[in-house]
Amino acid sequence: MPVLNHRRRLALVLGAVLLVLAAVNVADKYGPHHTGLIAGPLVAALLVVIARRAGLTWHDLGLSRRTLVPGLKYAVGAILAVAAVYAVGAAIPLTRPAFQDVRYHLHPGAALLTAFIIVPLGTVLLEEIAFRGVLLGLVKRHRGATWASITSSVLFGLWHILPSLRLGQANQAVGAVLGGGRWLPVLGAVAFTAVAGLLLCELRRRSGSLLAAAALHWATNGLGLLVAAALATTRFA
Repeated sequence: MPVLNHRRRLALVLGAVLLVLAAVNVADKYGPHHTGLIAGPLVAALLVVIARRAGLTWHDLGLSRRTLVPGLKYAVGAILAVAAVYAVGAAIPLTRPAFQDVRYHLHPGAALLTAFIIVPLGTVLLEEIAFRGVLLGLVKRHRGATWASITSSVLFGLWHILPSLRLGQANQAVGAVLGGGRWLPVLGAVAFTAVAGLLLCELRRRSGSLLAAAALHWATNGLGLLVAAALATTRFA
């Protein structure tokens, strides 16, 4: 009976978290522009409350003060590594088209605002709290670390279905490899982000802190956006 109760409680809490995330995902795609900038922090706080009420500790969520310093070290290393990879990728003509994304043809001021405000608050905060914090912590508590990483990463991949519906048209490199249709690029995006989710879960596990995964996540999105915007500005100047 206790095992059955634990499973029932896990199912209820997971169901509540997934319903909240599904609603945010749809609202962010079809609602007013930058809905996520307001909803992201609010929903992240709500998910933390749900997780704490379900019995998760701050350590379970990757938010313990004890792991802040190791997390910070991993965070700095992750940002520097991504910056180096992007610098090389932008400098080589063969890989430069990967940064040619029409979504990021932004004025320098808009690019900085997006990279340092909208991406961290509207994207990274919610996704890291949800997938590498709450979902990872819940499943790990009941099913272990392996199932937690797999579940979190698969859900992270599915989370990107709506945002990637026009990916083939927006990104030249993706369109060239997977075509400009709708569903093949979406499947590619889901698979890629699921694998990225596994990497972020491993970084979270090794550091013990959500800060490390959040830094890598921000660097991948934020620095990529800045490089794409800079190349677009240079190209059309």
